[in-house]
Amino acid sequence: MPVITVSGMTLTYHSGKGVFDLNFTVPKGAVMGYLGPNGAGKTTTIRALLGFMRPDSGKCSVGNLDCVEQAPEIQKKLGYIPGEISFPEGMSGDEFLAFMSAMRGTKSTERKNLLLEMLELDPRGRIKKFSKGMKQKLGIIAAFMHNPEVLILDEPTSGLDPLMQNRFAELILSEKANGKTILMSSHIFEQVEKMCDSVLIIKDGRIVEQANVQKLKDEQRRIFVLRPGEPDVAAGILKAGGFDMRVEQNGVFEVFVSGEKMDSFVKTAAKFTVLNLSVKQQSLEDIFINYYGKGE
Repeated sequence: MPVITVSGMTLTYHSGKGVFDLNFTVPKGAVMGYLGPNGAGKTTTIRALLGFMRPDSGKCSVGNLDCVEQAPEIQKKLGYIPGEISFPEGMSGDEFLAFMSAMRGTKSTERKNLLLEMLELDPRGRIKKFSKGMKQKLGIIAAFMHNPEVLILDEPTSGLDPLMQNRFAELILSEKANGKTILMSSHIFEQVEKMCDSVLIIKDGRIVEQANVQKLKDEQRRIFVLRPGEPDVAAGILKAGGFDMRVEQNGVFEVFVSGEKMDSFVKTAAKFTVLNLSVKQQSLEDIFINYYGKGE
């Protein structure tokens, strides 16, 4: 059963940018990655789900609550990390977390303390003196400490060092195991592959792909890694066949072959000597670049 639903949602700015006819769902217990460069529409989508912006048309809901009509209830219940976190900097970290707990009516501090320990954050200092990474940790703790069933996270690992990024990934996997529903935008593809069941790819305000992560990798282009006997001859034949390729300094070719050109590649490769051949699966980052790097 879907927990997050977006149906035919369009939301435009005066500049003409925005999101257009978005349709997607996030099932209960799923972690969905939301991928796209800056300005593609990720944050606009997230702001609409939080009720911060009203769509021009279409609808969106979180946990059967309408994102326009029932926004305050959504905001109180879910866990949210904005892309750009700002705090009342006159407060200490402790005071801010106590303030957030009071707003939500949360009395237990057990989960907050576990998160503080996991992320190695001392919250006693003034927030205005916190580093970027410390502020990000504080935002994560505020989003997770009331044990929400739904989390919407906009670039949640921004400013975290690699160790804390791994700790955060462990936290997401733990939440997933406990049946939480998570929509998360990120630029760190390795983390998305590790944490997410499925991905949305948005380009110029429109969804261009929505798929299971493994299925997406299986169905996209394969990378054939080969060492030709005569590199110049092989390069000429492959280019004439219209294949996208990259030549490494050690003379190894990486040839990118989509499913419909697989048979053609096999026939083309038979025209020159191949000393060594292997197949490499594309990473999620390769797939993303394929959507954006070609101007498709």
